[in-house]
Amino acid sequence: MSSFIFGDRVSSMVESEICIRERASAMLIHPDYEGRVVENWFNAAYWGEDACPVSSGGRGGAWFLQAGEDSLVLREYRRGGLVAKVSSAAYLYTRESEVRSFAEFRLLNQLVSFGLPVPAPVAAWYRKLSPIQYRAAIIIERLEGTTPLAELFQTLNHEAWAALGATIREFHDAGVRHADLNCFNVLVRGTEYFLIDFDKGAICTPDSNSGWKEQNLSRLRRSLVKVNAGESASLSQAWQAFLAGYRRSS
Repeated sequence: MSSFIFGDRVSSMVESEICIRERASAMLIHPDYEGRVVENWFNAAYWGEDACPVSSGGRGGAWFLQAGEDSLVLREYRRGGLVAKVSSAAYLYTRESEVRSFAEFRLLNQLVSFGLPVPAPVAAWYRKLSPIQYRAAIIIERLEGTTPLAELFQTLNHEAWAALGATIREFHDAGVRHADLNCFNVLVRGTEYFLIDFDKGAICTPDSNSGWKEQNLSRLRRSLVKVNAGESASLSQAWQAFLAGYRRSS
């Protein structure tokens, strides 16, 4: 992506991001939020009563924010598993383009331009803790009126499952690989379906191995089995409807 620089400020030629650097930290800001976002926005305590912890899914570290009339979501990048016992928020720094918040911000911008149902990015931030470590966070627009698929499993009919399958197929046809496709990262609003949390996601080239698509579907099904506390006839029927919708959308 081409860009031009004025002092410590970088604007992309396609006006999809503004980069601001302050000492050991840097931010990407969507032009729609130019002049509003400051580094304190990435600190939940700064928001006071205008920040509310997100309770469903994930490892914590996410908050709903109210910025004037705008409803947003702040998410810190946190590690899981054994490595979290050493450091839950520090990541290895190699180069800026691989910083997780910056990569996700830019991927979301692309997906929005594709017309795919994802939240629009607002801003991304990281701070170097040392020459080889950083911590990061991202702010996205909140998809209001949505509910995680995990909470609606028992209420969706076969037509709804087929529509969800068709939506996932749209992402796959665009080459979009979600790194953690589970029932907490699928949001539902009426007959609309959205994907969130594109950390470590990517757009795969047409000539890449397509095995990742089946892995995506398998991961989603495993999460449904877990939420459902095991296999069941209703889950099997729902999944068959999902696959029918996925396969019809070719």
